Order: sequence, then structure tokens, then C-alpha cells
Amino acid sequence: MIASARDHPRQAGTVWVLDLDEATPAIAPLVEAALRRLGPESAPELAVAMATTQAEVSKRFDAGRSCYTAWVEGQIAAYGWVSFDEEFIGELSLHLRLLPGEAYIWDCATLPAFRRRRLFSALLAFMLRELRAEPLCRVWIGADLDNVASQRGIDRAGFHRVANLVIRRLLALRQVQVQSLPGVPESLVAEARRAFLGNRHGVWLATLSAAKSPKPVS
Repeated sequence: MIASARDHPRQAGTVWVLDLDEATPAIAPLVEAALRRLGPESAPELAVAMATTQAEVSKRFDAGRSCYTAWVEGQIAAYGWVSFDEEFIGELSLHLRLLPGEAYIWDCATLPAFRRRRLFSALLAFMLRELRAEPLCRVWIGADLDNVASQRGIDRAGFHRVANLVIRRLLALRQVQVQSLPGVPESLVAEARRAFLGNRHGVWLATLSAAKSPKPVS
């Protein structure tokens, strides 16, 4: 039976979008902070803040990614990265592919000592101002469903919720689906599926249809 071959859907995260011709709120953090875009020369400081290697940070810059930061008392308190063509979302095993003019904000974090000071939403607002100066029209961002603080920060920065990312299993196939939210135009949900899933949505539907089809009796 099909019901025994798959588990219950599990919501993994939420997708937001913002068209850059929209107005967004100015957000001031609750602590004095300097907001900056960093370059490859800042790899040592970033590696410390991110608890990773300088080689990994340099690899991101070499691939054309941008990094934005909030500094408090002379140290990095929050950071976020932006990609402009494609990005691998490791926790979901997805290859996000962007159209020209799109950007994806990812791997954002506020260091523990500086949380609850609106640094994340202020950094997002700064990133949007910076990205408007580039030949871009749309920005995507996502967050884990259980990361309530990040979801609030993204909402505060003016992004619009589009869909939830849902993990389902059918037989041996594990699939991530983009599940629309109430009131969101289907055309926008389709754009989210295109960016986050590519042709995987069609593969899932074909597999689901085949699994549900009655088997011929020999």
C-alpha cells in the first residue's frame, strides 16, 4: 500500500522573496554597529567569526560570492553571504539555480554574544540597500522552520513569505517540495519551485503518479 511506503511530510523551512523595486523599512539595531561589505582581504577575521578556515572563506570569494557584516566594538557580530548564480543548500541537498538579476542570501548568523539586538534584520536591510545598486531585480532567502529568531528578522526586513519547504519520502525516494502558502500567487510559487527545485518537482510528480497507478494483473 502507498501509505506504508512513505512517511508523513516534514516541514523543513520557509522561502521568502523580495523584488528590489519595493520599498523596505529602515532598521536600526539595538546596539551601535557598523555595517560593511567585506572583501577577500578580510578572510582571517571572517574565518574566526564563522569558526571555519581562511581557505573556505577565500573559496567563497573566489566563486564570486559577497559577504556583508555587522561590527560591534571592533569585532564581527553578524554576517551574511550572497550568491548570484547558484548555491548548494547542503542540509536539503538542493542546488539552487538563479536567473540573471536574482540573488540569494544565505549562511547568515549572529554570534551568541550579540543576539536579540536586531543585528540580523538591520544587516538584511543594509544588504538590500547595497544590492539595489547592482543590476538585480529579486532576492531570495530561506530559514529553518524552527529558527524563529531568523524568521522574525526576515519578516521585519520586508521580505514576503512564499512557500514552505517540505520533505517527503515515497518508496526509496526522498524529495523536497515547495508547498505554497495561502494567498500567494501561483506564478510566484512556480518561480520558487524553479529556483529551488529545477526539474525535481516534475520528477517527484511523475514518481508519485506511477506509485499510485494500479499495477497490471498478469
